[in-house]
Amino acid sequence: MSEPVSRGGVLAIYICSFLVGCVLMGFEMLGSRYLNPYFGSGIGAWASLISTVLCALAIGYFAGSAIVDRQPTTRTIGTMILVAAAYMALVPATADAVMADILDTIGDGPTATLMASTALLLVPLTLLGTFSPIAVSLLTRSAGEAGRVAGLVYGVSTIGNVVGTLVTTFTLIPTIGSRAITYYFAVALAICAGILFIPFGKKTS
Repeated sequence: MSEPVSRGGVLAIYICSFLVGCVLMGFEMLGSRYLNPYFGSGIGAWASLISTVLCALAIGYFAGSAIVDRQPTTRTIGTMILVAAAYMALVPATADAVMADILDTIGDGPTATLMASTALLLVPLTLLGTFSPIAVSLLTRSAGEAGRVAGLVYGVSTIGNVVGTLVTTFTLIPTIGSRAITYYFAVALAICAGILFIPFGKKTS
């Protein structure tokens, strides 16, 4: 169990949990737009996207649980989020070349679609997946409240998932280009990282 953070740190973690949840699912929805010109938007493309997201989250959860053993701080998850933001910021400039290369090399079958989804989503979403396990560790003061804290963190994150899915699909994509949205998501993550780099200090009783 990590050393508890201050009240300001607690608030920052919950706010970032919501925002990370928004971006995570919003970026999955954007993934379909990046894949569509090369691999279509059928059930195969969505199966690849969903499978990649679930694999990324599983890897992130396992990695986050391992990081917990090293006494992480809010700066730890801030660093993870910042790297995810940097990767995401590169996507608009590199996605077309990567998709075209996969299409030319492998074709447009299931393997190619899964590889394209992996190249697009795996790294940033794995990094974002480390957030919740580390956040639970930072917010938990005793073993007795671990379940409550975990429920709150994952609940807030899931609400963010829902908001990110709906807002991205029905508001952002129809009005803003996919590349611009990707940049906005990267900026939102960078802001979260900046918040988490603030030295909140120890929780006072």
